[in-house]
Amino acid sequence: MKHNFLFLQGVNSPFFADLAQALKVSGQSVQRINFTAGDCVFWRRNGNAVRCKLAAQDLPEFFASHFTANAISDVVLFGDERPVHKAAVQIAKQLGIRIHVFEEGYFRPYWVTLERGGVNANSALPKDPSWYREMGRSVPNYDNGQAFSSSFFMRAWFDSAFHFCSLANRWLFPQYRYHSPVGAWQEYGPYLAKQTKQWMQQREKADTQKIEQLIECKQPFYLLPLQLDSDAQIRSHSSFSCMREVMGHVMASFVTHAPADAVLVVKNHPLDMGLVNHEQQALQLATQYDMADRMVFLQTGSMPVLLHHVRGVVTVNSTVGASSLLHKVPTMVMGQAIYNLPDLCYEGSLDDFWLELTPPDMALFQDFRNVVIHATQINGGFYTASGIKMALKNTVPQLLAPQNFIEQHYGK
Repeated sequence: MKHNFLFLQGVNSPFFADLAQALKVSGQSVQRINFTAGDCVFWRRNGNAVRCKLAAQDLPEFFASHFTANAISDVVLFGDERPVHKAAVQIAKQLGIRIHVFEEGYFRPYWVTLERGGVNANSALPKDPSWYREMGRSVPNYDNGQAFSSSFFMRAWFDSAFHFCSLANRWLFPQYRYHSPVGAWQEYGPYLAKQTKQWMQQREKADTQKIEQLIECKQPFYLLPLQLDSDAQIRSHSSFSCMREVMGHVMASFVTHAPADAVLVVKNHPLDMGLVNHEQQALQLATQYDMADRMVFLQTGSMPVLLHHVRGVVTVNSTVGASSLLHKVPTMVMGQAIYNLPDLCYEGSLDDFWLELTPPDMALFQDFRNVVIHATQINGGFYTASGIKMALKNTVPQLLAPQNFIEQHYGK
């Protein structure tokens, strides 16, 4: 069966353009809709693209017309919560068009996510632990995947190039609105200032010493890993609007219900751009809740080391939650996450979590991890030549398969 693939916005790298070439080589038809100047540049060598300059409210009608007129069989996109993609997904589902959604990996760093219909809280993955126990008997036991070279520099380079090109949007795509609440150019300056400040203050060394001191003193501690305020996981799949709200909620519970000798470690997200001073917010909140001597803030630090010694992890829906389960750590989830299953994560209230600390069922976690990797993860990456090459090899068969693993075994 020949497919007619329509690509929408991808990750800021050559991955989508290379994937389109691979699909063409396999005999498939490929089209593209560009929404920004950056989209145009990253797609330029593939051709067969149209420019969409419409406002958000006009997109559903446009997509319905375009999908039908061009006999689209499959839509491919990165991130299903972008405004342009939410409208496309809605119309594609109505028309019975298959939707392939890419996202960063559920298990990192050597996996990326590919699901049909949606990812994260929109995933078709079941919430029934017994399904994972049953399916776990029929899938391989996965390790961390084949390694490949990774480069923050390449990721930053592609991101900068994309947004530099998109400076032309005000003339070429005046109706387009960036999916993040903060524009990229508003992020770069504060990020460079933050990194410079951390380097000058030797922050990595200082944070490592803080962690070593906690461990050497055998101080019981809990971990709150921060996420990005701009993350769709926060804005669309939780009841929180920002990390300040998250920290305040957790501290209010911790100071009243956690053991009196325990410390709350708040760790910043490694890709935080520094637009908001989360450390200052954390210190203010700790003072407000009279627990300044029971809160440690980390800008850096080894997550595996922390997870090896931590008493429990509280998260909204960070991928750190999956890592904490891997380390057999009791985990409390406050948002929507694919790993928030009975017998894996704590099912009671945050107030009770600090003392009850129910550990995850590791047999279930192993089944869950193996099934999720088998059903939704692609070994490869988005930002380096070796990672992209590996991802392409493993992606094309999944895109062309009549049904994926979940459709075959769960009927959705």
